[in-house]
Amino acid sequence: MKILLIEDEPSVSSFIKRGLEEQGNVVMQAFDGVTGLKLALQHPFDVIILDVVMPGLNGIEVCDSIKNKGGLSTPILMLSALGTTDDIVTGLNTGADDYLAKPFKFKELLARLQALQRRGLGGKVKAGDLLMVQDLEMNLGAKEVRRGNVGIELTAREFRLLEYLLKNKNRVVSRTSILENVWEVNFDLGTNVIDVYVNYLRKKIEHG
Repeated sequence: MKILLIEDEPSVSSFIKRGLEEQGNVVMQAFDGVTGLKLALQHPFDVIILDVVMPGLNGIEVCDSIKNKGGLSTPILMLSALGTTDDIVTGLNTGADDYLAKPFKFKELLARLQALQRRGLGGKVKAGDLLMVQDLEMNLGAKEVRRGNVGIELTAREFRLLEYLLKNKNRVVSRTSILENVWEVNFDLGTNVIDVYVNYLRKKIEHG
């Protein structure tokens, strides 16, 4: 994702930027509302992280200028130590797509950003690319697996196994068919490798 981070506290901004870049995201920083608004209007971003209390323009004013005056649909996640219901409602009514109160866990921030990105993609997900069972979601195009808002890291083999099982969720599949389609062998390996990988998958899905 290409992310705009508008946060006036250098230590907080640095912490968020470092964590997001470690996940492979590209992050552009702004340390005040005026600069952040200018960047938001001049460059395309997948998601904007916006602090509420800032010098110059505050987050509410920036959000209003981006969404209502600027007419942009870029998803906005607001951050603030102001976590009362009224503060959250004000932010959402101004056009923010989500609101996260400080302090927060980075894992939750990342999950919310990924959810906003998926929401922003909307109809861009190709038909057939999205496989779902209850709250388990597999995006074949993005190579992502999530349960609720929590991402699940899978190896390439685990991903292929889960894909095959989800595509055949209403059928009884044999061990032979799994070996042929996931391991690409047409004979019994003589091991319990399928059971081992199914167990790996179950644990990862159950614990996130």
